[in-house]
Amino acid sequence: MLFERFYPSEWRSSAYSVNYEAMYEKGYRHIIFDIDNTLVPHGAPQDERSLKLLRRIKEIGFDVLFLSNNKEPRVKSFADPVGAYYLYKAGKPSKKGYLEAVKRMKGTIVDTFFVGDQLFTDIWGANNAGLYSILVNQIDKKEEIQIVLKRILERPVLFFYKLKK
Repeated sequence: MLFERFYPSEWRSSAYSVNYEAMYEKGYRHIIFDIDNTLVPHGAPQDERSLKLLRRIKEIGFDVLFLSNNKEPRVKSFADPVGAYYLYKAGKPSKKGYLEAVKRMKGTIVDTFFVGDQLFTDIWGANNAGLYSILVNQIDKKEEIQIVLKRILERPVLFFYKLKK
């Protein structure tokens, strides 16, 4: 079907509800994260909740990389406090950034997964790169107009995704 290229491998309510321990047990060792509306509201600074999650993930044994279309200062501010990798102005949904992320962490497509909140940038790009993709619900409904328009276009894709499951 036309929409299947946009379907996530799984869909969770938030990045905070993913069972990272289970993913580690399945053999995953590297996680690529989107930032805005995945870990914090769009444009918000890193908070205690996201820091706590990222520290827990690192303690489990994962490498973490933040992949964002944002500028370096924004992305670096999330990576530095937890000793994570980052790629800014990543050109999502192009698979190039995803593949570079895997390479930077010295991972493989098989042991790396992606977590993000947008189908047409985050999930589509991860899928094109061959990664396991986890869609999470957006944290904040208040977004820039171009993202609001994408959200409207996501609805039919998610409708058919739910029917398939």
